[in-house]
Amino acid sequence: MQKRTVGLVALGAVVLIAGSAFVGVRSMGGMHNTMSNLMGEKMIHNVIGTPMLNGVDTQDHEVAELRAMFENHKELTRKVENLPDGIRTVTETDNPDLRELLVSHVAGMIQRVDDKRDPQIPIQSQTLDVLFENPEALVTEIEMTATGIAVVQTSDDPAVVAALQTHAAEVSDLAARGMQSAHEAMQARNH
Repeated sequence: MQKRTVGLVALGAVVLIAGSAFVGVRSMGGMHNTMSNLMGEKMIHNVIGTPMLNGVDTQDHEVAELRAMFENHKELTRKVENLPDGIRTVTETDNPDLRELLVSHVAGMIQRVDDKRDPQIPIQSQTLDVLFENPEALVTEIEMTATGIAVVQTSDDPAVVAALQTHAAEVSDLAARGMQSAHEAMQARNH
């Protein structure tokens, strides 16, 4: 299978269309402002101490993105379509600050998979293991929507397709129920 993945140039163009998401969020100053807008000044200083969101290989801004999405999960809407060879997801929010973090998170995770840089976050789903081990089997297309981001990921590998579909459902549950979903998933894995 020939891999077609939105590369850094195309990914940068996608993010530029969304506004200052990549540039504003990737700098700590921009991250601080966005996080302060979302949760108040007290929250930004508490992000680094979130042990379940800190991975073996995570940056402070990535932890802050996750924290903001968990804290504001009720402001996210998500649609998932299972395709015969993958998924199409649309994740959106009317909150422009949260949208910046969402787009940055999605772009960053897609790049991490391409680079095989598993962040190894404690609450991370095991379905991601398959994706981080097989980035060459993924075809990823990204499109900005008026209020978020649409991602189509497909594969010729049935194990990768199954992982994509399972993970999409898990992320939808996280968007719907926040940390409660993550805690239940961790408990199920530990039993």
